[in-house]
Amino acid sequence: MSSSSITPEEDLYHKLKWLMFFRILFASLLLGSTIIVQLRENFFPPDKSFIVLHGLIVIIFLLSIYYAFIFRTVKTRILFPYIQIGIDTLLVTLIIYITGSFSSIFSFLYLVVIIYSSMIIFRRGSMIMASFCSIQYGILINLEYYGIIDPYFLKESSSIGDYAWNLVFFKVVITMVACFAVAFLSGLLSEQLRRTKKELSVMEERVERVEKMAYLGEMATGMTHEIKNPLASLAGSIQILRKEIPYDPEHDKLMQIVLRETDRLNALVSNFLLFAKPPVGKIERVNLESALAETIKLFEKNQNISRRVTIMSAFSPNIWVEMDPVHLRQVMWNIILNAAEAIEGEGHIKVKTYPLKHNHACVEVNDTGCGMTKTLIQSIFDPFFTTKSSGTGLGLSIVHRILESYNTWLEVESVVGKGTRFTWKLNRIDIPT
Repeated sequence: MSSSSITPEEDLYHKLKWLMFFRILFASLLLGSTIIVQLRENFFPPDKSFIVLHGLIVIIFLLSIYYAFIFRTVKTRILFPYIQIGIDTLLVTLIIYITGSFSSIFSFLYLVVIIYSSMIIFRRGSMIMASFCSIQYGILINLEYYGIIDPYFLKESSSIGDYAWNLVFFKVVITMVACFAVAFLSGLLSEQLRRTKKELSVMEERVERVEKMAYLGEMATGMTHEIKNPLASLAGSIQILRKEIPYDPEHDKLMQIVLRETDRLNALVSNFLLFAKPPVGKIERVNLESALAETIKLFEKNQNISRRVTIMSAFSPNIWVEMDPVHLRQVMWNIILNAAEAIEGEGHIKVKTYPLKHNHACVEVNDTGCGMTKTLIQSIFDPFFTTKSSGTGLGLSIVHRILESYNTWLEVESVVGKGTRFTWKLNRIDIPT
């Protein structure tokens, strides 16, 4: 399964499955090690701390089994890992308390919990867990230091009273600092890994789309010529017949229908050919603000759309790009037209531009239309795909093919019932002198 086909929910499910497996593995190792210590040191009958530790191990086993049973039925899966890992921090605190509290060697388990929390709930979650661990450890050591609780001790353990107060304070501070340092570093790495996976997923989708487009392009080139030639012959024959035969209102009406549909098919085939093999443009230096303003002004002349859709613009000045002006206007026209057609009734479209770092610029088109599901977003660049009753479904396919030749692309974000955002990043050039 490719990374692009794994949803965040499935990814979380797989991670939690591994977490439950390793939790059981850890409990098994802990149980085995305590039994070995008992046999080696001849702790029979077992020390009270061993009995409590064995009971805690049983609780870990039971919790893991319980998590496995309820996971499929849990509705708030985002909260579920927080609950699991939060309980893990409590279990670690109990293990530390049982095995000697201040003198316990198991305080490193806090760091283990923080590391795997960063892989499941990322940086924010790992920082929350680091806070939980620090608070619990601080409270535990304070309660022991002031004699409020007496920890279970193994024979080798020493009382906290045997240590100077500054050493106790130093260890608590070091443990807390270690928790937050590990949370920060592991969270940083997990965020970078998540971004890398997302970029890889997007790249896989692009490669898959490019391969599909290349195949369709080859097929379309041959088909369009085979269709356009008969259409031209048909339209020419009808024109000749219209002049040769005596005028008849019924016959003339039928001929007009034939000619109109011939023109429509010819336009469809021409668009398909444009999609299959976009013409090589003439690269020029273009002022983005001027080009987009001109396109919007021309678009607003369409009375059927301008009566119900308001187009707002917010352009950053002095953004220049290198692109064929015809391609630029065609791309923006199709994007704005798609946004307008997605709006049922009245609404608005906002077009804005702004500079980015590293000599890039961004064009955003936001609409208040019906929005799209993730499944629809994956198909909108496919030729002839449309959710509208009218239209050819080639507009965004042509946009994609044109942008492909400039080594750029559209990014789409959408919320059903709220609207869609198209983001287009371009290479920015210096202002011409």
